[in-house]
Amino acid sequence: MESTLKAIRDGESVLDLSPRSVVSGGVEDIYGEDRATEDQLVTPWTYSVASGYALLRDPQYNKGLAFTEKERDAHYLRGLLPPVVSSQQLQEKKLMNNIRQYQVPLQKYMAMMDLQERNERLFYKLLIDNVEELLPVVYTPTVGEACQKYGSIFRRPQGLYISLKEKGKILEVLKNWPERSIQVIVVTDGERILGLGDLGCQGMGIPVGKLALYTALGGVRPSACLPITIDVGTNNEELLNNEFYIGLRQKRATGQEYSDLLQEFMTAVKQNYGEKVLIQFEDFANHNAFELLAKYGTTHLVFNDDIQGTASVVLAGVVAALKLIGGSLADHTFLFLGAGEAGTGIAELIALEMSKQTKKPIEETRKKIWLVDSKGLIVSSRKNSLQHFKKPWAHEHEPLNSLLEAVKVIKPTVLIGSSGVGRTFTKEVIEAVASFNEKPLILALSNPTSQSECTAEEAYQWSGGRAIFASGSPFDPVEYKGKVYASGQANNAYIFPGLGLGLVISGAIRVHDDMLLAASETLAKQVTEDNYKNGLIYPPFSDIRKISANIAANVAAKAYELGVATRLPRPENLLKYAESCMYTPVYRNYR
Repeated sequence: MESTLKAIRDGESVLDLSPRSVVSGGVEDIYGEDRATEDQLVTPWTYSVASGYALLRDPQYNKGLAFTEKERDAHYLRGLLPPVVSSQQLQEKKLMNNIRQYQVPLQKYMAMMDLQERNERLFYKLLIDNVEELLPVVYTPTVGEACQKYGSIFRRPQGLYISLKEKGKILEVLKNWPERSIQVIVVTDGERILGLGDLGCQGMGIPVGKLALYTALGGVRPSACLPITIDVGTNNEELLNNEFYIGLRQKRATGQEYSDLLQEFMTAVKQNYGEKVLIQFEDFANHNAFELLAKYGTTHLVFNDDIQGTASVVLAGVVAALKLIGGSLADHTFLFLGAGEAGTGIAELIALEMSKQTKKPIEETRKKIWLVDSKGLIVSSRKNSLQHFKKPWAHEHEPLNSLLEAVKVIKPTVLIGSSGVGRTFTKEVIEAVASFNEKPLILALSNPTSQSECTAEEAYQWSGGRAIFASGSPFDPVEYKGKVYASGQANNAYIFPGLGLGLVISGAIRVHDDMLLAASETLAKQVTEDNYKNGLIYPPFSDIRKISANIAANVAAKAYELGVATRLPRPENLLKYAESCMYTPVYRNYR
């Protein structure tokens, strides 16, 4: 991946640290959010000690009925609450019972967002303790519907909205955010939300959801997270004509106007928060995603989850699957449907890992990987008309116009879908793959569920129960010929929270491909023999905090090894250090 981006940025590497880069920033745990401060007394400060009515309406400190008798006296809460004193566990039980009453996933999403707005710790306690049940609610697939209807369900603003109206004033806008010690920013321009297309300003649901997972799964403090939407307009006519749309009512700005706004934003972020703030680009359209990553990868701590996070989690699944399908990475042939930022990012990281294992140049290992886009197989005769990020995958071969043709001729052992188009792995395609593979590895990665290239049921039925299957959005277990098949979910949430924590605890100032490989290898090692027996190539999400801590430790180790870590001296035990820095949502006792 770095080799592709270096070509765009004229050979400059992320490790070529610019002399203009100023190392500053760094944060302290002022709110008592990390595991290391669990037993300490905390003062509920805002600008003064929060008390009474204001305390009950501050989501950072509100405990609802869990305020003790002593706290009710000390903070002027007498009479503002019913007399009962509840425990956090009982509150959690009651809320989960309430959420389970809702039949519509969007109602569950809205209930969770309301909870986040009034009691932050209880929100994260619910999410951490019920992660497998609530992850599809706060993130994909439900977040896709939430973004589509964001204007209609909009209640209170979350995060920062930076539009063309703020051009020339972005630094001032950043200073309007109440928190000063920001560690992670997730930013989108809403042009390519999941597989749903241009949702403009309503894409804010994505940064909000991603950062909830940074905290719940990776332990990054909520006070250190900042969701941002950059609104440059939308080309979605339906939204432009919708009276409830919350964004700019104009066509998307492009070219120099767009570039200038992003440049001002990136400069303002570094000026306001320092060198060590992680900026995650999310759901930008292909043409902007690669350019932004190439342009800012050498000057900022930037990461694109659609390109790099997806690649890392899929590589982990492929490496883990080798125990089931046999052989080494280099023994397999890969065929992708979809050659956008996700597809080419995954392909590049697989080629990089293959190169690392075989000691062959990456130009050689790329030849084991083939990509199909909307015009057919990417081959050398099409090179002049291809976008720059597709060119490394244009191999010598006769043109093939369809996925089915490509499957029959290339004979892949691994079929990967990242097209954003639902039901493109047809019965004929899967039967063809299964005809020359004992255990075909099929990954239908597109989100949300409606855009998945095939369902779990289709993959198992059409392959005669022989497929090893994983998808981007979750599917229920499938019964086929008396056997129950549980499919894995190649969810980026396995990778980006731990990766982000590793970057934060090491004080890293750049993201390098070796960190992504370290994250992938760590995740693959978390798959147990019991998981393999059930045909799973990913571990259960119930272990995600432990997985994230391990990923964080290995990513941090790689940052120190590469010389891009600034938090010195290096902790002796990075795993223990990562665990001690993780946010815990248990209620604190107030003075």
